[in-house]
Amino acid sequence: MNRRHLPSLSAMQCFEASARHLSFTRAAVELSLTQSAVSKQVAQLESLLEHPLFRRVRKRLQLTPEGSLYLTEVRKILTQVEMSTRYMQSYGGQSEVLNITTLPTFGARWLIPRLNGFRFRHPNVYLNISNRTEPFDFEEERIDVAFFFGQGSWPKAECIKLLDEEMVAVCSPSVIPAEGIQDPLELTRLVLLQQATRPEAWHDWFEGQERYTSHSYHGPRFDTFYMALQAARSGCGVALVPRFLAEEELQTGQLVIPWPFSLSSSNAYYLAYPEYKADVGKVKNFIEWILEHR
Repeated sequence: MNRRHLPSLSAMQCFEASARHLSFTRAAVELSLTQSAVSKQVAQLESLLEHPLFRRVRKRLQLTPEGSLYLTEVRKILTQVEMSTRYMQSYGGQSEVLNITTLPTFGARWLIPRLNGFRFRHPNVYLNISNRTEPFDFEEERIDVAFFFGQGSWPKAECIKLLDEEMVAVCSPSVIPAEGIQDPLELTRLVLLQQATRPEAWHDWFEGQERYTSHSYHGPRFDTFYMALQAARSGCGVALVPRFLAEEELQTGQLVIPWPFSLSSSNAYYLAYPEYKADVGKVKNFIEWILEHR
């Protein structure tokens, strides 16, 4: 489609507001336009799309099926425009946004406690932190810094190792039998809590002790280590987690390690940032802070 024939942002705003209020009059008041101007914009949009967006029933508006479908797409576009505008408003001015992604439980348990004080040292840098578990492209996603678990390589990025990982079994003290655990395979009687991103974890843990069981892959499955930890605290079974993520509960006695074996991972936790941002002040300052507090 020729760009000259694409709908204007104003037309989409008029349509979205009219659909939300089901009224051209109320949409006009919200947008500081006349009712006829809003109606004309929507009519032009309908003509361009060659589909009716509203039905006029007893002087009231109703979305057509085509209107409902288009409304979903229009809202995505308007949201993206707003986000992009806010991003540019914060870029390069006195205040800057630092976009960070992290693994969910790592972010909650390791990263966030280490951010206390960063705001006072760098008052013009605002942290925007989100969770990501899947690979992404730094440039396309406009991410400045990422925390990830892996081998320490990322295309077109610099990676800094933060810490190694040791997997330990943890559970509530209430689920351990009075006679204790005499063999790691006895843990299968307590329910093995599974973590979705580590489907081989229990198998590898048992194999590291030359133990094998058909129950390695059986048990409730959770998206994050945080959920698995909560389930273990509640007595739902035994979770296999990185020890540092469970440190708080282990110190308070809410969780215990029923069998002392720990499995060292060949992967580790890393901080990554795009190569072309190596000299960007907000990125350098944040990395410096993390390395001081790791």
